[in-house]
Order: sequence, then structure tokens, then C-alpha cells
Amino acid sequence: MAENVLTTPAEALPKDISYEQFLNWEGPSEHVEWVAGTVIPMSPVTAEHQLVALFVIRTLSEFVERKRLGKVFHEPFQMKTGPELPSRAPDVLFLSNENLGRQKRLHVEGPADLVVEVISPGSRGVDRGAKFYEYEEGGVHEYWLIDPERKQVELYQLGADRIYCQAAADSGGIYRSNILQGFWLRANWLWERPTLTEVVEAWKL
Repeated sequence: MAENVLTTPAEALPKDISYEQFLNWEGPSEHVEWVAGTVIPMSPVTAEHQLVALFVIRTLSEFVERKRLGKVFHEPFQMKTGPELPSRAPDVLFLSNENLGRQKRLHVEGPADLVVEVISPGSRGVDRGAKFYEYEEGGVHEYWLIDPERKQVELYQLGADRIYCQAAADSGGIYRSNILQGFWLRANWLWERPTLTEVVEAWKL
């Protein structure tokens, strides 16, 4: 994924635009999201952010493809979890076979089953704040928050009450998905980034 570098001042981006207009907007190619009719530029990211996001994309895609469980998308592909909610471009999202009908040409219409956001210096407040509550309200079943700067991982899973509950890692530092049975990641893998072959061998696929 290309590093997110803005070429247009934020004040020059549209501030009164429908979602349909946004999806077909022929504006600059920087990475943006749609919030309450306004085109919002996303924060610049670090090299480490890119490397962590790429590692997650590769490992998650490998698991999903081997088991034929659905599709994996990544930023800047859009996801609009509900009619009254913003359109976001998660770093990584997984859409199960059961929900592939939500995949449209330019976006996912409805919640993905799993979303991963890799926190960048300028996105910490949004990822932990607005996006957290939007994904919860919109029905994203699993939300992974990865902070490369602090070397922290947080995994939130949607309960029967439709409220996120944080899932802890086990004694080996492993975070396990509920949505993707058998998919797990060691927290230190995100910083050390073993080869895909080593990861698959650890999964015993």
C-alpha cells in the first residue's frame, strides 16, 4: 500500500457531498473517508504502519484463501456499516462467504465480519474513539487494534448485547479470532514479522 501523502489541502475537499457522489468522486487519489457529507483526509502513516498492515493482509489472506472462507480487502476500499454511519476505509477487513452479498463495486455495504486498524500517530483518537463506536454500532463482530509505536494489540469481540468486550491474549501472547476459527496471531509476530511459511507451519495448516 502506498504511503498516504496528501496532495490537496483539507479545506479544499468537498464538505457537502452525498455518499453516492463520494463513491464516484473524481477528486485527488489520496486516501479519504466520508463523514457526515464531508470528505475527510486520513492521517499520514509511518513505514512501520505499512509493514505491520502488510503482514496482517498477507497472513489473514493466506488463512482465508486456504480455507475458502471469504474475501480480504484493504484500505482504501470503503466500508459503510449503516445508513446513518460514516464510510471508513479500514486498514484490513474480512468478509465471510455468508456476507459476500455486502460487497459492492466500490465499497462494502454493511459491516465486515472482522476489521483491523493499525494505529498511526495521527489516528489514535479516531481509531480508539469514533471508529470504535461506529464499528460497534454497525455490527462489526471483531475489531483488532494494533499500535506499532507502543507495540500493543487489542482485540474486541461483539457480545450478544452488541457491545464490544475485550479479549485477552493467552499466556503465550496469542490472540485468537472467534469469527475465524483457527486463526490466531502472536503479538510479537507483528513486530518481528516471521515469513509466511513460518506462520503457516505454526498454524499447522
